[in-house]
Amino acid sequence: MATDLLSRITMDPEICHGQPVVRGLRYPVENMLELLASGMTNAEILADYPDLENEDLLACLAYAVQLAQLRGFYPLAR
Repeated sequence: MATDLLSRITMDPEICHGQPVVRGLRYPVENMLELLASGMTNAEILADYPDLENEDLLACLAYAVQLAQLRGFYPLAR
């Protein structure tokens, strides 16, 4: 299932400077993760971005999981 979700994340040098985005819609994964981290619910985000689907937000989370598994953990600046 995660593979299906990850297919929703695309990268194209012509869209948002090659950043990972949701289905080529110019919604960077980073921005969606920031909204989720700020406490917005999926329903609130979907209301603000009608082009998105709930599976798109799940795909952003699945992408973040994949990134976290790539390398060791590093302390963040405080």
